[in-house]
Amino acid sequence: MTEMPAGEHPLPQITDRQTWQAKIDELRVKEKAHTRAGDTLAAERRRLPMVKVDPQTPLIGADGPVVLIDIFDGRSQLIAYFQMWHTGRPAAEQCEGCTFSTTHINELSYLHSRDVSYATFCQGPYEESSRYRDFMGWTVPWYSVPQDAVDRLVANRYFGILVSYLRDDDKVYETYWTTGRGNELMAPSYGLLDLTVYGRQEFWEDSPEGWPQRWGSQGGQFRLDGRPIAQWSRIRSRPTRQPRPPGSAWRRGRARGPARSRARRRRPGQR
Repeated sequence: MTEMPAGEHPLPQITDRQTWQAKIDELRVKEKAHTRAGDTLAAERRRLPMVKVDPQTPLIGADGPVVLIDIFDGRSQLIAYFQMWHTGRPAAEQCEGCTFSTTHINELSYLHSRDVSYATFCQGPYEESSRYRDFMGWTVPWYSVPQDAVDRLVANRYFGILVSYLRDDDKVYETYWTTGRGNELMAPSYGLLDLTVYGRQEFWEDSPEGWPQRWGSQGGQFRLDGRPIAQWSRIRSRPTRQPRPPGSAWRRGRARGPARSRARRRRPGQR
């Protein structure tokens, strides 16, 4: 990504405050209509039928095997994000889109106040994928989906879906799922960028001629210098705590930071 030199950014038309406010007032009418259209869709979503899911579907958590109904943690509803995982690959090669989405999820108390639990259901082995969770500093409940549970939960779809469940006593139902741009609601960064003059700066956007558009829409918009963007702040703040999936380049030392590599070569008693 190349930055435009100072003073060469294209600029919107400059006007007086009264004219500017009048234009915003015109747009506000459309914004409110858009919000109400979303309310209408949400109302329709609440009236969808639902489908049964085996409440005893196995998952793997920090304390070992657990079943789906226990993930509700006593609440009546559950939202689960199905995180993609590339087993045995280093952190730099993990899914940039899933990293983008999950990085935004932190405070769950508002969901809990509505009787809703939240969890990440990861595609990979728990021991390996949970190291990535720790590296990223994520605090959401994290579970691995074993192979014998994939068909029951993913059901001919794919990881990268966001799913809503309802528990009725000892029964569990799936009530809704989405993916792709439907997952954007997990990431307020996009909503905030949409409020800025240059937007998301992605090629598909309808922007004025000359507006900066630097990002594609096939994953590159979530990567910077070869890594999912959110990894860089973690690497810079704690460079020796990168995860090392078993059998990968991480384990063989090619992806370790210099400080960690030197530490590995020191013999006992050396300083």
